[in-house]
Amino acid sequence: MYSALPARDGSAAVVTLDRREGPFGEVALRRRGQDYEIIANGCFLMDTADGRSERLLIAVALEELDRTGPVARPSLLIGGLGVGFSLAHAAAEPRWGRIAVVERESAIIDWHRAGPLAEFSAGALGDERVEVLHTDLLEYLAGADGARYDALCLDIDNGPDWTVTDGNAGLYGADGLAVLRHRLEPGGVLAVWSARPSPAFEEELRAAGFSDVVTHEIEVARGVPDVVHLARRAR
Repeated sequence: MYSALPARDGSAAVVTLDRREGPFGEVALRRRGQDYEIIANGCFLMDTADGRSERLLIAVALEELDRTGPVARPSLLIGGLGVGFSLAHAAAEPRWGRIAVVERESAIIDWHRAGPLAEFSAGALGDERVEVLHTDLLEYLAGADGARYDALCLDIDNGPDWTVTDGNAGLYGADGLAVLRHRLEPGGVLAVWSARPSPAFEEELRAAGFSDVVTHEIEVARGVPDVVHLARRAR
């Protein structure tokens, strides 16, 4: 079953394709014209209209690794499967080695495996380098797995100042950043997507011992730019 909301201004109607309740609240997939949207607990999370900043999240991490000398087959952890732009961009780059994707919502994984979002992840879930970890990112990072990565690329919120669930806020403070540093190889790179710049988060990164902190901006049609906050763990 789906529901449709008629547009009042001549724009495309919004059609809800799937809506599910999970341990973290409600998650819904909507179609607006030719684009798809993911809504979490009534909060817009992301859509398929423009994937430039999600691709940038992956691209700048690899560029930063290259800046001090290429890493052979670097390992990558992507926090959040979302609409699949970041994963597809990573899988299209043969230089990446292991690519782990942490996604806590089973519905989102389903929409990629056998749903309308499969075209945006572009078959990346079938790549032999890719492993989908169905778990909460914070739980995974704090768990006993212990694996370290050359790059952590996180896109689980609308940014450090605009979290989808209250529990995510701890990821961007001192304790959370300490966990992220521990999960990075020496010289590894942390990249965090945000729907708006966060100077306060830049300071948190420096205070947590990260170096080479920089913010990359992507201009959007309206409002403040999307950004990727980038930082490096010291060798």
